[in-house]
Amino acid sequence: MNEFNEYVRECFSEAGDIVIKSMMGGYLVYFKGKLIGDVCGDELFLKRTPTSDRLLADSELRYPYEGSKTLMHVFDSFDDNALIQELLDGMYDELPEKKPKKAR
Repeated sequence: MNEFNEYVRECFSEAGDIVIKSMMGGYLVYFKGKLIGDVCGDELFLKRTPTSDRLLADSELRYPYEGSKTLMHVFDSFDDNALIQELLDGMYDELPEKKPKKAR
């Protein structure tokens, strides 16, 4: 894991359980088991929810990788613990539950 991933994990972990997993050349970011975004290079992209749209209204929408959906490019909200807590709690409530794995 690179320095930027560790920085994101450290900043977000005060809000709860953060896991960053390597996936296809990038990294997936999970909060309490729900996928909330991607890290591509040294850039953080979060999924769009009503809470992220409201709290990160100035964020640019970008494609983190070819074939992806547009995500919010987050660049400067890491030092505000109250904002991070509100953002992640709101996103967690708004994102769908993880689908159970099918039995084989």
